[in-house]
Amino acid sequence: MNFIEDVIQRFPFSQEAVIAIDIEGNRKVHHFSHLFARSLGLSGALLARGVHRGDVVLILVGSRIEWVISMLACFRMGAIAFPCNTQLSEDDLARRVAETGAVLAIGEEDLLDRLPEGLPAMGMEDLARVFDEDLDQAMPAAPADLGPDDPALILYTSGSTGPARGIVHGQRFLFGQELQARQWFGAEPGDLAWCTAAPGWSKSSRNAFIAPWLCGATALLVEGRFDPSTRLEIARSEGVNVLCQVPTEYRMLASRTTIPELPALKRLVSAGEPLDAEVIGNFREATGLEIADGYGQTETGAVTGFRVGDDVAGREGSMGRPLPGIETRIVDDELQLKVETSPTFFTRYLDGESFDGEWWPTADLVEEDEDGFLYFRGRNDDVISSSGYRIGPVEVESVLLEHPAVAEAAVVPAPDPERGSVVRAVLVLEADQPTEGLVEEIQAFCRERTAPYKYPRIVEFVDDLPKTVTGKVSRRALREATE
Repeated sequence: MNFIEDVIQRFPFSQEAVIAIDIEGNRKVHHFSHLFARSLGLSGALLARGVHRGDVVLILVGSRIEWVISMLACFRMGAIAFPCNTQLSEDDLARRVAETGAVLAIGEEDLLDRLPEGLPAMGMEDLARVFDEDLDQAMPAAPADLGPDDPALILYTSGSTGPARGIVHGQRFLFGQELQARQWFGAEPGDLAWCTAAPGWSKSSRNAFIAPWLCGATALLVEGRFDPSTRLEIARSEGVNVLCQVPTEYRMLASRTTIPELPALKRLVSAGEPLDAEVIGNFREATGLEIADGYGQTETGAVTGFRVGDDVAGREGSMGRPLPGIETRIVDDELQLKVETSPTFFTRYLDGESFDGEWWPTADLVEEDEDGFLYFRGRNDDVISSSGYRIGPVEVESVLLEHPAVAEAAVVPAPDPERGSVVRAVLVLEADQPTEGLVEEIQAFCRERTAPYKYPRIVEFVDDLPKTVTGKVSRRALREATE
C-alpha cells in the first residue's frame, strides 16, 4: 500500500484538493496535480539529503500547503512524517529530536532556530527552489511498497506520570480514517471541509486533509491562530460545508461573536472534551444544525461519535456511540476498546513498547444510556484537557521546579467556562512569603520554557502540599478542593 498511489492518484488531477489561505489573507487553490508534482519533487530532494525509507522527518510548519506537501512526500517514499506543533519550545523540540532520531527537519525559517544544532533542515525558501520547475531537480524517490504496520506517522500524547510520550502509527492509520471520515466527520464528494486543528495534533493528522479526501471533498487550510472575529466569516465566504473545531472554539464563538447565517454549512463536528448544552443550543438556533461530538485518543484514533443522521437533541453532552464495527465495553466505569476492532490503533510507543492486550484501557470514565450513547465523566489519571490540548502535569511541574523560588509544585485542572479547564499550579516556596509580581514572573518563566498553552493561568501558594501515605503529592485532593 502507498497513500500517494492508492489515494492521491485515484482522483482526477484537475480536481481541487486544498484551498489555502495564508496569514495575509491570500487565497490559492491547489489541485491534486499540484500536490502530486510538488510532493514528487520534494521526495527527490529528501532522498538527495540522505532521507530513506524508515527515516524520521520532523515537520515544523503551520497550517500551510507546505505542511501537506511535506507529509505527502514522506508518505510516498516511506519516510516517517513527524509533524510538530509550532508552539513547542526549544526544550520540547530537543527532546523530541533525540527520542525520534529525526534525520532532517522541514520548517518555517523563524521556527528552525528552535531546533538543536546539527539537525539538517530545509526552510520555506529551500522548498520554493525545489518547487521551481525552471531549476534542475533531484530524481524523485520511487513510491515505497508498504505494509499496514510499516511506520507512517509519529505523534506525541500527554501522560499523567511523565513527559509527553511519542507513539508510532502504521500505514493503516492513514487508510483506516475512512471509517470516521464517512460515519462521523460526514463530508461528501464536492464538499469543502475545514478542520481547524493545528499541525502536530492527532486531530489535524486525521481530519485536516486525509478525512476530506477519503470522502471526495476539498480541504480548507487557513494559516494563523484562532480569531473569533474572522473564523465564521471565513467559513461563510468560502462556503464551508463541514466545520470541525474543538469545544473551546465553539464556546468562544458563541460568547464573543454573533453567529452569522451560514447557508453552505451542512455539518458541525467537535472532539477533544465534552461540549455543553448551551453552546450546542446557540449553534442550533443560529444555524439549524447540531454539533456532533466525537471521542478518540492519540493512540486509538476515533472511537465514538454522533454518526451522520444521529439526533443530538436530548443527548447534549454525549460523545456519541461507538462507530460501526468498533467494539467497546465499560469496566469499573472505565471505557475500554477492543483493539482488533479499531482500524487506526497505534503500533508502538517510540521506546519500543507495544500494547498486546485484547482490551485497551482508555483511563476515561464514562456512563452509557439505554440507547448506547456515552457520556464522559472524568479521567482516572491526571491529564488536563484545556482548549482541546491534553497536558501532562509532570511536564509543567518539572518546569516550575526549575524556578529558584519554587520548592514544591503540583499542577491540576481548574474549571474554565470557555477552555473547559485551565492549568492551576499550587506551589510551596523556598521563602515564607511570595514577593510582589512573583505570579507573573513564574507564568512568564513557564511560557519561555514550554509551549504557551501549558503555562499555569492560576498560580497559588500554600505552606504544604497534600501527600499520600507514601509521600507522593495527592493531586486528587487538590482537584477536589476546586470542585
